[in-house]
Amino acid sequence: MGPWRRRSGRAQPRPRPPSACAAAVPGRAGLRADRPGAMAREPALVLRYLAEVEELAEEVLAGRRQIVDLDLKRNQNREALRALQKDPDPSDKAMVCFGNMFIQLPKSKTKEMIQKDQEHLDEEINQLRKELRVKVNRLFEAQGKPELKGFNLNSMTHEEMRVINQILEGRN
Repeated sequence: MGPWRRRSGRAQPRPRPPSACAAAVPGRAGLRADRPGAMAREPALVLRYLAEVEELAEEVLAGRRQIVDLDLKRNQNREALRALQKDPDPSDKAMVCFGNMFIQLPKSKTKEMIQKDQEHLDEEINQLRKELRVKVNRLFEAQGKPELKGFNLNSMTHEEMRVINQILEGRN
């Protein structure tokens, strides 16, 4: 019979349980489950909500794209370091491209520059990943979804791994 029912000769909407759209969203005044259909009666509220969710989603996608771009550059640097190590040329100079110029630099200086750039890229990628976690959590909060479990895990340091290995070796 659909979502409409007849009562006293007039079609009236059938009461429904609150939908996901009308569910209470933390920090969202006006989006409440005790007012079914409130979003349908307030198009400005719906537009504001959708614009906010879209903006948060764009931030997440931009952060992911930036991480991919930096990772691509990091891989190119890794290839360059490997090429410098394998280069059989006895000369102590290497051609390096800076923008649209090629400059001949000592191999040791070139390796040092690339390694510093690698360290900088690693730090920047790690920072972007931390920021991305926060952005994804804000997006999920705006959508009324629960926070991702296990998303805020950090890898163990070498010191922590050493201590765990010592404990495990002591048991055997």
